Amino acid sequence: MNKTADFSLLFVVFIWGVTFVMVQNALSFLDPFTFNAVRFFMAFVFLLIPYIFTSLHKKGKTWNKGLFLAGFHIGVWLFLGYGLQTIGLNYTTPAKTGFITGLSVVMVPVFSLLLLKHRISRNTIIGVAAATIGLYLMTFADRSNLNIGDLLVFLCAISFAMQIITTARYARTLPALPLTLIQVSTVSLLSFVSAFIFKENHSVIFRSEVMLQKDVWTALLVTAALATAFAFFAQTFFQAYTTPTRVALIFSMEPVFAALSSYILIGEKLTSASIIGCAFIFLGMIFAELPVKKKKPVTQEFS
Repeated sequence: MNKTADFSLLFVVFIWGVTFVMVQNALSFLDPFTFNAVRFFMAFVFLLIPYIFTSLHKKGKTWNKGLFLAGFHIGVWLFLGYGLQTIGLNYTTPAKTGFITGLSVVMVPVFSLLLLKHRISRNTIIGVAAATIGLYLMTFADRSNLNIGDLLVFLCAISFAMQIITTARYARTLPALPLTLIQVSTVSLLSFVSAFIFKENHSVIFRSEVMLQKDVWTALLVTAALATAFAFFAQTFFQAYTTPTRVALIFSMEPVFAALSSYILIGEKLTSASIIGCAFIFLGMIFAELPVKKKKPVTQEFS
């Protein structure tokens, strides 16, 4: 089941990477907070339909205070990740944002050790180091000036790391679909509230000339169905069968898929540093999967 979990999560990251260009196009019409509010609300609806059908024949209580608190807990970290990243992008570059966000791959094993008491293998440490070097080569080379945007994105990386950690904490004991429903509805609600607080142009959701733009409704449908409903349900379900550190390493492939899709779809050039960075991330993920050789016990022979 571990391999199935890893490949399923890799497919989730592939979806996130491929839809990156689509989201960028939609954001030229719709502000980020409103986009996320509508996207996560649509994802909630997509998930609610199968939940209603699957729960018709089930007996007993599924929903309880613990489930609500767990889903809200995960959702808050996910919202903070998206929100801080959105605000930080106003003050720093997308390339720096990509690298700093990717630092969650380093934070997750540390948080796993401190909060979940998960031991970290030598191969995992090497894999994390290789992935971090790869992220640096892909996004951060020749950019050294730090600003408030970088700090906000760093807090975003902590939030994404904590979202992985909290998912791992609850995924083994709580049902995946209800947990995901609460998570995505939390992000949607907090995004709507943030759109009003930050005075974003939230009224555009009622304007047909905006919502009927092909780039907008296509991006909303694809990201809501695949990159949100399916993706976060898959993460919640499969994290019960793998470790948070392996999830973080798999998620480090997102900029790789984003770069490849940008190259294929819009002809964005890949530098030699980006290509080498992709290779480091891929090798880091593979190396972390290698089994650790156990030392044979020393035996003494007596004559």
